[in-house]
Amino acid sequence: MTATVLELKDVTRRFGDVVANDAISLQVRAGEVVGLLGHNGAGKTTLVSQIVGLLKPDAGTIRVAGIDAVATPARARQRAALQPQAQAPLDGMTPRAAIEIAGRLRGLSRRDADQSTRAIADELDIKEWLDCRATPDGGGISGGVRRLTAFAMAAVAPVPLVVLDEPTNDVDAARRRRLWKTVRRLGDEGAGVLLVTHNVVEAERVVDSLVVLDRGRVVAAGSPGQLRGSGDGDLQLDLSLHPDGADPSESVSGIPIPITRRVRSGRRVLLTLAAADAADAVTWATALRASGRIEGYALTPATLEDAYLAATSSVATETTDAADV
Repeated sequence: MTATVLELKDVTRRFGDVVANDAISLQVRAGEVVGLLGHNGAGKTTLVSQIVGLLKPDAGTIRVAGIDAVATPARARQRAALQPQAQAPLDGMTPRAAIEIAGRLRGLSRRDADQSTRAIADELDIKEWLDCRATPDGGGISGGVRRLTAFAMAAVAPVPLVVLDEPTNDVDAARRRRLWKTVRRLGDEGAGVLLVTHNVVEAERVVDSLVVLDRGRVVAAGSPGQLRGSGDGDLQLDLSLHPDGADPSESVSGIPIPITRRVRSGRRVLLTLAAADAADAVTWATALRASGRIEGYALTPATLEDAYLAATSSVATETTDAADV
């Protein structure tokens, strides 16, 4: 049986009258990458701060690799590595020194810390900046390299739990791909990884399961396939509405095809449907555009982003057959 390296049960944290985390429960097992998704302000970073002992929950339990992180936060921190959302304080240091120090603090020998530092710098393609010194004015190394250095500090030595809070902020597209590959490697090598992000599209490539937060509460959880709530052949019809124009899908009974999900996001309406109904969907959407009722439409495979929008939207409709509504 795979060991659980992070377990939260009914974790609640308030700031005055604001409930930042509301009875949150989740777990991360060894070898598993769990994505924690949510809009800005959903409560993700507050939750991370409690996991690593920077905040104490008002209620609930947190266990890191079997250790009670509320009662003994210092012991729990020894079993976890954190890349915080804020930039790491690297001023006056080189990436090499910062990464090696992180490795030594987690028990690596000087030789192993040196080898691991060079290996992960190569993996992330930051070797040319390893010996550049960061300066207080933001010089020496770029924000992206600082971010990758902080990630390398969390990933340089094996620990049961790795917590990454928005690890790709400021990182260019090419190195983001490298970073995601390293995240997946950490899981494949046995670490439990809690990946905190709002980048749904990129997170889907590496996670085993997801937890979606909205206004401090868990509103959805499961594998990417489970959250999509549809088969791989399902499609999304994306309707673009006119500014201040009527929504032809507002009454689900007026949609002439069966849909499994309807989400309104600004001037977009996202309808999830079976591939077998694609021709009828295109016929309907074409008629709407020809009559001027919508600006345009697109028919694409259903994605995790659709499910995420549905879970965090206050105007989402779930149904099994539009004709029965």
